This record gives sequence, structure tokens and C-alpha cells, in this order.
Amino acid sequence: MNAIDTPAPLAPRLPPSNLAAEQALLGALLANNKAYERVSEFLAAEHFAHPVHGRIYDAIARRCEAGQIADPVTLRAEFEHSGALAEVGGMAYLAQLLSAMVGIINAGDYGRVVRDAWLRRQLVDIGETVVNRAYGAEPGLDGSDQIEAAEQALFELATHGDQEGQALTLRKALSIAIDLASKAFHNQGSVSGLDTGLRDLNKRTGGLHPSDLIILAGRPGMGKTALATKVAFGAARSMLASARADNPNALAKECVAIFSLEMSADQLATRLLAEEARISGDKIRRGEIATRDFDNFVKVSREISDIPLVIDDTPAITLSALRTRCRRLKRTQGLGLVVVDYLQLMRPAAGTRPESRVLEISQITQGLKAIAKELAVPVIALSQLSRSVESRDDKRPQLSDLRESGSIEQDADMVMFVYRDEYYLQQREPKITSFDRDDKYQEAMEKWKADMQTVYQKAELIIAKQRHGPTGKIDLFFEGEFTRFADLDTLHE
Repeated sequence: MNAIDTPAPLAPRLPPSNLAAEQALLGALLANNKAYERVSEFLAAEHFAHPVHGRIYDAIARRCEAGQIADPVTLRAEFEHSGALAEVGGMAYLAQLLSAMVGIINAGDYGRVVRDAWLRRQLVDIGETVVNRAYGAEPGLDGSDQIEAAEQALFELATHGDQEGQALTLRKALSIAIDLASKAFHNQGSVSGLDTGLRDLNKRTGGLHPSDLIILAGRPGMGKTALATKVAFGAARSMLASARADNPNALAKECVAIFSLEMSADQLATRLLAEEARISGDKIRRGEIATRDFDNFVKVSREISDIPLVIDDTPAITLSALRTRCRRLKRTQGLGLVVVDYLQLMRPAAGTRPESRVLEISQITQGLKAIAKELAVPVIALSQLSRSVESRDDKRPQLSDLRESGSIEQDADMVMFVYRDEYYLQQREPKITSFDRDDKYQEAMEKWKADMQTVYQKAELIIAKQRHGPTGKIDLFFEGEFTRFADLDTLHE
């Protein structure tokens, strides 16, 4: 029996590094401190593979930032004072670094080489973590959670690892501003941003704008989901109309993504159909509709089937999963708007364990704002309000009523509240048992009916914060039978 040949053991692979580039960079910095300006924006001490080099760079950076000279002489005094001169190799090593200098003109290139090696070391660490988790190092994470944790780690590395600035010259920034102003000027009577499907909201905001995080909040029963769906559908319809301006058979170049954490996709579709077909959603669910209504229901479904609306009803979706799906939609279908219903039902990124609910919501709102900026799309996130609203006589919401309000209000570019006086007034219908005389009851009932007539089918959209525009109130029409919001047909300017 022949012996089985044993393969020679593979040589151990060392983490990526380039010590020669680190030495050349430090030499250039010590020879001419102006070289620091070429690397200060993207390079940090922890990017150096050799700890001694990191300490030397940190000392150079501190002195340059303070407007002081950083050379072997001044660093020697600093390191001797801290008792760390021997740790950095002594005066002889600082002098050796000067001899390794190639030229300050190459400092930026050497800095990028050092940072690139650091990025690859981080990728190695992430890879090892992924492998260890897959082998069961963290039993609390199942396979899906591990994928999301890996995506989150890679996203954070991509976000924080790319530290080179994207500063614009004033000329370039002014050019962009003029382009935006020109678009708004030529669209007078229309919108410069994305159409919301609501005339007065468009007028107040100019539409929905890329990179904005918009919070739509309200108490249960106010119609948050119905209003968000109205806006999403209006935006999607405008995308399709724009695509078909020249070709009636064209498909939209972008879509609207609704992440419905509370309602299923078919429930949301039924609500959309009920609104468009003007058939009660409750009757649809119970099958109490006439043949003519059902035929209209089917007809409307065909008419709106090309509307570029995507519904994801994954319950308790994590921030990292939502980000991944939005990126995929952006890449494959084009993405124009994201709606999240609602943010308190979301979970933070897998692998993170916030210390409190406030911190958890803060991570989610910051993540949603990051998605809006990264993908250059508006993000509408629905939010619940605290019960403190119910304890007041005037139940119109305020910014302080937002649950975990500090982080939500801070991260949002716009905060809107939906409020219906009719909802609360219905609950205050006079009861005959509360009155000792019939005439008092009749008087109270007449007043209640008059008040109900005043607020019947009316809603308020309160813009409590708008970073780039005015705040104020917009009156809307609300048809409860079809959970339908529309413009209120009163006198408009």
C-alpha cells in the first residue's frame, strides 16, 4: 500500500500592510509639514499597520493641527516628556524616517496606500468574523441575521472607511443651485421635487426632494397609512406619466418602495383599489359588493397595474435588510421614493444591541437618513405618537409628542402630523343618561351635530418642521369609507 503524499503546509499569510510606504510618508511629513495637508482629510493614526508609526503620525498630526512645527527635534522633546521615546525607536529611528522620505509630492499617494492596506485588514477581520459566526461562535444569530450583520459591517466600513472629502468649489455648488432654481422656475404651477398627488402639499413643500427624511406621525386612527399610501401612489403615478409623455407604452424608469411592517401587501393593495374604485374596503373583504362594483374593481386593477409601486411586507425588518433591498431596487429598477410604515416596528441592524429604546430609535432614524442621502431619494417614515396627546384638551400633535422625540426630530428634514378633529368629536357624542332633562340633552345634541358638520370629512396636515421651507397647516379632505385623502376643494390662492 502506497503512502499518501501529504501536501506541504501553506505558509501563513500576514495581514496586508506596506511598512515602506508608512516610513516614506512619515519621512515626508517630518521633512515638510505642508505634506500633512495632502493626507489629513482621509488618514488617521489607526490606519498604520505598525503601532510605532501610528504614534508618530498622531504626534505629527496634533502639532500640525495646533500650528506648531513637527520635526525630529520637536518630536523628540514631546516623546521624552511622555517617556515614550524608546517605544518609537528613539532619535535614531526618527532620523531614519527622514532618510526614507521620497518627496512630499508623493505624500498623498503614500497616504492612500497606507489607508488601502488598512481597509483590506478590516475586510480580513470582517471575513474572519463571518466565518466564525457561521461555525456557531454566536448562537443567538441565525443565518439571516448573520447575513445582515455582515452587510452592516461592510456598509459601515464603506461609509467610514471612505473618508476622502467630496468638497465642492463654490463655482460648482452655485452651478447646482442654479440648476435647481431653473427647474423650479420652469415648473411654475407644478413642483420642483417629486409630486405628492396633493396640490396644497406640493405648493407648501415644492414636492418631495432627494436626500430628505420626512416623518409622518399621528395617533392611531388618524389615517397615517392612508395618507402615506396616497402620497406614494401619487408619486408613482407621476413617474409613470413622466415616462409616457412621449411613448404611451413606456414603463417608468423609477419606482416607489413601500415597506409595510404592519399591513400585508394584499391588504395594502386592497386599500389602494378601494380608494381608486371608490368601493368600501370593508365591503370588499366581506364580499358585499354588487356585480357592477366588482367589474369596476377588476377594471381599475388593470388600469393601475403598471403603476411602479413595490410593496415589501416583511415584518420587523432590520435597518440593514431595508438598506440592502433599497440598493437592489435602485440598481435594478431605479428608485424614486421610500416609504416605511412604521419606524417603531423596525429593528436596528443585526448584531447591534442598543442600551435603550431611545438609542435604538436613534440608530434607525440615523440609518434612514443615511439611506436617503446615499441613494439620493426622499424617505417617508411613519411614526406613532405618545399617549400624552390624549390627556390634553387640544389634541393636535406637537413635536414633543413624538415617541423618542429627540432623535426623530433631530434627524428629520420635515415632520408632519395628520390630525382629524372628527375622530375625537365622534367619541364625545352626548348620552341621554348624562342629562337630567330632555331639553338639555337636545341642546347638547344639536351643538354636537353642528360641530360634527363643521369637521365632517376634514383633516389637518400639520407641518411642524421643515428644514427648507415654511411650517403651517394644510386642510385636506378625508373620506372614511374609502380611507381616502384628497385636496379640500375650498378657495385656493
